[in-house]
Amino acid sequence: GINAEYRKQWYQRRVRGGIFFTHPADYTPVCTTELSMVEKMAPEFAKRNVKLIALSCNSVDDHKGWSADIMAHGGLQGVSFPIIEDPSRELAVKYGMLDPEEKDNKGLPLTARAVFIVGPDKKLKLSILYPATTGRNFDELIRVIDSLQLTAYKKVATPANWQAGGDCMVLPSVKGEEATTLFPQMRIEQVPSGKEYMRFTPQPQ
Repeated sequence: GINAEYRKQWYQRRVRGGIFFTHPADYTPVCTTELSMVEKMAPEFAKRNVKLIALSCNSVDDHKGWSADIMAHGGLQGVSFPIIEDPSRELAVKYGMLDPEEKDNKGLPLTARAVFIVGPDKKLKLSILYPATTGRNFDELIRVIDSLQLTAYKKVATPANWQAGGDCMVLPSVKGEEATTLFPQMRIEQVPSGKEYMRFTPQPQ
């Protein structure tokens, strides 16, 4: 897993990291499964000191009624994260979240199935836009957060399909003696070009 000290440093920044995810509408099937899953996984996000916040174009009253369905679907006792109302689409327009293909019964555009990960430095770290018919993979968001928290403090990058605890790659900016000092178990994968840039190391602790 990710070293607890990294998490502590991430947490102690002026602002916690956060996930901001938007939904086309309340009382829709895919969204209901998503918010239910987010609530089930809330302890995993909390462990990583990441706050959760959702947004939908519906009203707070709708959110309250919908929350009962979310809880029933997931066998949950509550919904622990806020769901912002945005019936005017003000926030959706501001952050470019509107889906031009999806409209409500009044013909107004709905929010896209978007997800943003924001770091403690208030900078956007990841943005993914899903089609309305495809639910999000929140395990992937956990994986991204683990990578962000690791690479923020160690001079490594994480390769394709990396999981916490797996081998990492030494950053190209780390040269010569610094690389061997920081990563004594570094191995270099030989490639046809002869360039020694495929440098792997066990995950730093």
